[in-house]
Amino acid sequence: MPYNGASNGSGGGGGGGASGGGATIVVSEGPQNKKIRTGVQQPGENDVHMHARSTQQQNQQQALMNKSNDDLRRKRPETTRPNHILLFTIINPFYPITVDVLHKICNPHGQVLRIVIFKKNGVQAMVEFDSLDAATRARENLNGADIYAGCCTLKIDYAKPEKLNVYKNEPDTSWDYTLSTEPPLLGPGTAFPPFGAPEYHPTTPENWKGAAIHPTGLMKEPTGVVPGRNAPVAFTPQGQAQGGVMMVYGLDHDTSNTDKLFNLVCLYGNVSRIKFLKTKEGTAMVQMGDSVAVERCVQHLNNIPVGTGGKIQIAFSKQNFLSEVINPFLLTDLTPSFKEYTGSKNNRFLSPAQASKNRIQPPSKILHFFNTPPGLTEDQLIGIFNMKDVPATSVRLFPLKTERSSSGLIEFPNISQAVLAIMKCNHLPIEGKGTKFPFIMKLCFSSSKSMNGAWNNATSEGMIEKENDVDSKVDIYN
Repeated sequence: MPYNGASNGSGGGGGGGASGGGATIVVSEGPQNKKIRTGVQQPGENDVHMHARSTQQQNQQQALMNKSNDDLRRKRPETTRPNHILLFTIINPFYPITVDVLHKICNPHGQVLRIVIFKKNGVQAMVEFDSLDAATRARENLNGADIYAGCCTLKIDYAKPEKLNVYKNEPDTSWDYTLSTEPPLLGPGTAFPPFGAPEYHPTTPENWKGAAIHPTGLMKEPTGVVPGRNAPVAFTPQGQAQGGVMMVYGLDHDTSNTDKLFNLVCLYGNVSRIKFLKTKEGTAMVQMGDSVAVERCVQHLNNIPVGTGGKIQIAFSKQNFLSEVINPFLLTDLTPSFKEYTGSKNNRFLSPAQASKNRIQPPSKILHFFNTPPGLTEDQLIGIFNMKDVPATSVRLFPLKTERSSSGLIEFPNISQAVLAIMKCNHLPIEGKGTKFPFIMKLCFSSSKSMNGAWNNATSEGMIEKENDVDSKVDIYN
């Protein structure tokens, strides 16, 4: 290996090398033993290196200080700056949240200019006040309170926009009170306006807690809406609302199909389309009538057990609509992987009158059945479920209120078997004596935890049997 020091010493001015006895090669020791340098040291060499290192360190420190200052400038206003626009997050939205509801609870604290409701990721709304004082007053008095007793809890943060843009006055989504001050109390659901995701300044945990100032709720329960039942937003014309598509994971790819999935999710809202994915076995996409129906499915059906060892998971999809599939592939049972349900008579939220009779319940091991033949016996019903490989443990028939159909309760060993029974037997045709068309048995989850308790609630649950008195015999493929 050639040494630069030796060549420099022998050729450095001739006599200089002789007079100095030659350049001595010095090998540095210790951890720096990676360089070989000459014994000839140039004047000021150490000073130059020390100055360079000092300058580099100063530059690095200055860059860190600048970055820190930039971070502080970016973060400080996001966590402390109040605004005259508030972001409302409604937790456990048991009842419908409309612009009229929000206006009624906000207006006592200051003039409300505009309201925009977002329903893509839960239920959120932005409320614009005429002043910062009014917004601050509303936040201090309403944060943590319940709109209705025990539900619809408010979490309120400062929003980031300086003004809300309302493209159209709609009672379920947005309203500009500077243009019109009297929105209808309840109206049909509509498509959501093209707003982006809300930006807001989060509150600290100690600032958000349940408020004791409204222990019974800010408002009385809405008239005409039975607790636990659907909200008027569920009357949305099928297939027209945005943000109503959900992903369903964990389905048994050997036995699941579009009809079985429809039988389960139709309990929580209208179903428009169902599509199974070919590249992801056991995964399907479902377009519901509106985003509130998806919220109900996520709340009640996510992570529920199905059958033996199965579990389904439900989440919002990024898509707003499902496109029609012209040539769907076939599932394991040779049924098509895509099906349209927009015109299905088995949807249960087609009108306010029909929707008001649907009880929204989480899964339970006791099911309510209705729209069965009036002469049906308990043994016959048990035999029907046995044929579908979902044996029941007990059945109780309600006293007949009409000769047109029968209803009652049926219990299963556990929730997973009851969910599987809904998927397999909901909308099952049952022949009746002297009828031209079969009865379409309908199932839903009961609110009772035991058969005795369910029997005591027979009057309230029996209301559902009237739902389809005029539709007791329909085409099962509609």
